[in-house]
Amino acid sequence: MPHSSITPLRLGTRGSQLALWQVNTVAARIAEAGGPPCEIVIIRTSGDQLQEAPLSAVGGKRLFVKEIEDALLRGDIDLAVHSSKDMPVVLPDGLTIAGVLPREDPSDAVVLPVPAIGHQPSALSSVDHLVAALGQSPSIGTGSVRRVAQLTRIFPGARFTPIRGNLDTRLRKLDAGEYDALVLASAGLRRLGLAARISLALPASACVPAPGQGIVAIEIRAGGDRDAVRPIVARFADPEAGAALDAERALVATLGGGCQTPVGALASPADGETLELTAIVVSLDGSRAVRGCGRAPRREAAALGARVGAQLLDEGAGDILADAELHLKFQGSTLNSQP
Repeated sequence: MPHSSITPLRLGTRGSQLALWQVNTVAARIAEAGGPPCEIVIIRTSGDQLQEAPLSAVGGKRLFVKEIEDALLRGDIDLAVHSSKDMPVVLPDGLTIAGVLPREDPSDAVVLPVPAIGHQPSALSSVDHLVAALGQSPSIGTGSVRRVAQLTRIFPGARFTPIRGNLDTRLRKLDAGEYDALVLASAGLRRLGLAARISLALPASACVPAPGQGIVAIEIRAGGDRDAVRPIVARFADPEAGAALDAERALVATLGGGCQTPVGALASPADGETLELTAIVVSLDGSRAVRGCGRAPRREAAALGARVGAQLLDEGAGDILADAELHLKFQGSTLNSQP
């Protein structure tokens, strides 16, 4: 049957530069897998509309997926393409993750301004080199409570300022001198051809990435009328990245954390079919931190995440998260009460 007579798959996405890279990559993988033609449907989310407020004060990153998931549940689209770190650990009833793309570099990246003469700043060799370059009280642009909590331990005198908007806007503000540095996901910079802007990819020993960072997830209706989508996605889904995401999401679920909490988690292949999970929970001011780690066969990824999550709770992570939630809730109510 010719493709022209086949109903196209409607792929829901945000309209940002990175989101369009993601959805176009998924559409290309579907085509390579012999699937039907794809139609890209851009959906404006609450997170896109609330550009000024810090995410932690207005409901967290789920604001970037809610309207897309609603469209998927209504049947307006057939699958949704997300940055997996934006997805809640508990999906709406009737939705499931069908598969993920291979993981890009999951690290957080420090980006320094391009000098007025136009040359790229030279790459830094270590965190110590970064501290020497920025001094003790730099102005750092990031809206992530996880990054702030961990980086405060490296830069106790830093001024952290939320920065929103697309990547080009953020880099323009940095180069204009509004910040001494930005901290962004390495994956987004690399996927958009901006790897040269990375001055230092932070090691997990300094800043454990967000759960799911660098992984593109494909969400579908579970058992719905277009459940034929699942076997198409299975043809190109990456099992290694899928297992890493299962471990990291299970850890967050065990902790009861949301998207905008000071939790870092990174599952990496250790050897053969073994997965190693490193995680951290940090107080918002950086004064307290508990770390956990573990290994398990890749097929036991979710159990590994639950086990390391329980280990963190045993060591006091619950109290840290409760304090953080209380603080962020107060911050949000204060912001919402302002005229």
